[in-house]
Amino acid sequence: MLLDALTGPEDLRGRSLDELADLADQIRHAIIESVNEHGGHLGSNLGAVELTIALHRVFRSPHDVILWDTGHQAYVHKMLTGRVEGFRNLRQGGGLSGYPSRAESEHDWIENSHASTVLSYAHGLATAFHAKDERRQVVAVIGDGALTGGMAFEGLNNLGHSGRDAIIVLNDNGRSYAPTVSKLSESLVKIRNNPTYMRRQAKIEEIAERIPRVGEQIGRGLKMSKAAVREMWEPSAFFEDLGVRYMGPFDGHDIESVEEALQNAKEFEGPVVVHVLTQKGRGYAPAEQDDVKNMHDAKPGLEDLGSIKEGSYTAAFSETLVKLGDQHPELVAITAAMPDSTGLLPFRERFPDRCIDVGIAEQHAVTAATGMAMGGLRPLIALYATFLTRAFDQVNLDVGLHGQPVIFCLDRAGITGPDGASHHGILDLVLLTKVPGMTVFAPSSYQEIQQMMTDAMDLTDGPVAIRWSRGKAAHVEDNEVGTGLRARKIATGDGSVALLGFGQMLSAVQGAAELLAAEGIDATIYDPRLVVPLDPEMINDIASHQLVVSVEDGLRIGGAGAGVRDSLGDRDAACRVRVLGVPTEYVPHGDPDEIHASFGLNAEGIAARVRKLL
Repeated sequence: MLLDALTGPEDLRGRSLDELADLADQIRHAIIESVNEHGGHLGSNLGAVELTIALHRVFRSPHDVILWDTGHQAYVHKMLTGRVEGFRNLRQGGGLSGYPSRAESEHDWIENSHASTVLSYAHGLATAFHAKDERRQVVAVIGDGALTGGMAFEGLNNLGHSGRDAIIVLNDNGRSYAPTVSKLSESLVKIRNNPTYMRRQAKIEEIAERIPRVGEQIGRGLKMSKAAVREMWEPSAFFEDLGVRYMGPFDGHDIESVEEALQNAKEFEGPVVVHVLTQKGRGYAPAEQDDVKNMHDAKPGLEDLGSIKEGSYTAAFSETLVKLGDQHPELVAITAAMPDSTGLLPFRERFPDRCIDVGIAEQHAVTAATGMAMGGLRPLIALYATFLTRAFDQVNLDVGLHGQPVIFCLDRAGITGPDGASHHGILDLVLLTKVPGMTVFAPSSYQEIQQMMTDAMDLTDGPVAIRWSRGKAAHVEDNEVGTGLRARKIATGDGSVALLGFGQMLSAVQGAAELLAAEGIDATIYDPRLVVPLDPEMINDIASHQLVVSVEDGLRIGGAGAGVRDSLGDRDAACRVRVLGVPTEYVPHGDPDEIHASFGLNAEGIAARVRKLL
């Protein structure tokens, strides 16, 4: 097969269109096979096959720079750059990353999985190449969804202002564009996309303006006529008002058409947008027909199209949110382009006017929520923990400074697993605990999420965060659920050691206590439930122990355990304190349990640390 024989992009050149069509089919089969086994981003990659082939035939990577916004659409790029064999272990520990990775290949320039950033990278690289007089193309591939992010507009504005050479491929797979279909519009598109014609047109205008007396009026008339036609028939005004030339739209699954467009774009000076229309999930019917996500992040077996897994923390949140919506008409839910993954779909179905999707615009979401709270609503923002860090300034100086009762519900907190360094939610506790007046809950079970959401609505009048991990939640009895702003004491020990397990780490702490009990060490165990404010009764109790060990699944320095240590220090407690958590490093993708074990954050690791300390 051609795919197996590929060693790099140069192997694509000289191939016939029939060979390329066969290659596209082989790539789709390989993607579906891998995602079926390991899970991964399916729909976006199936939709970008022909586009990626065309990019690598027109440009000479890595000399020419191909940048991917929200790099989950780069599976095809990985295959075409000599990583077909490694692709079979995609997203597995020690295997290929699900995103571009500088450690993997010289063809991967940026390790980018957070949306709307690529145009700023492109501006920076184009500026550097211009300053060094290097003749290298910069190509940035960005989806229509990512253009809802403010940073994308900032990048566009600066590219247009600078006039630097860059090709922006707008991969429009949202099915929201409906280009005008007519012979006239097709002709206009062909004319504008032809650089030879455009150069001649510019020359005609220049000559016309030189004609004595009437030249200036003729030239102005030509420009006004062109502008009027453009406004009537082309979706280019937005880009060109920013100083960025627009070309398209093109069929993103027609390799020949896309290649011609990209070749033409290379001949223009300054930034150029090449608008291509693609279909998410193309070639795999279940993904094509999945209206919500097109199997954006499919699970192994391809039987899960993104529905909330039963028994998970997210399911508990989703179920409780609908109940609270019935009880509190002032409650509104906000998300940034992820109503499905964060569990908002049932709420949106029940209360369509009270569920707001702002697109990939986390900063706007937070500040808009502040305004809603000021106006008497009770806004709840549902995000992945990793994406909240994009809006921390707004959390701190808009929500926090104004003391507004915005509730942040953070999914995928802690070590998340297959998506790697950019998706682990390990910064939220460090950051949120520094916002004055912030209340932070860390639920350890399905039932605790339900209780904490109710308490957040009823007991707090300032900013609140509730953070939980990915996957299945522990299920407990009613008598194993705390209430209010108090910790829950699970076991009273012999005074030698007190173990505190924040959130999902409670189960590891309980496992460690069982191992220690078999050796005659009886530990006191607490589920702190709150990160801030810490329950003063818990702090007073553990202060009398010989050793206090705090365990969390966020960064060890500056997180939950640091607050425990400071609180004990404020009481001049004589106990020794050790904080166990994630080290300050970029954590690669892998199985979450294995990653926790590597940091000593499992039962065996915690027990071993206690033995050594005692």
